[in-house]
Amino acid sequence: MTTLKSLIMRIFAIASISTLLVVANTSAEEVRVPLGQQGDKQNAIERPSAGMTKEQVQERFGEPSGWNGPVGEPPISSWRYNGFTVYFEYDKVIHSVLAHKPLN
Repeated sequence: MTTLKSLIMRIFAIASISTLLVVANTSAEEVRVPLGQQGDKQNAIERPSAGMTKEQVQERFGEPSGWNGPVGEPPISSWRYNGFTVYFEYDKVIHSVLAHKPLN
């Protein structure tokens, strides 16, 4: 019985080491694309930049087509425009993102 147990332990050890060697030799290339460069250059439309006030956004881009919030603490709200959404913390822009355009 000890011989069978010893044989099973050896097989298990060899299998474990083989698995570790295969995993250790596996590698993948990581491609990083900055957020500002993701998407088609033709989709790069003018949109508000961080730090602008709600008043400045409204003066430059007009009335939003829709809005959400404020929600949470600090209060976060968003305004939707044709082609992008603007996110505010209190009265200041914290981010603006292009709207998703599904592939045809």
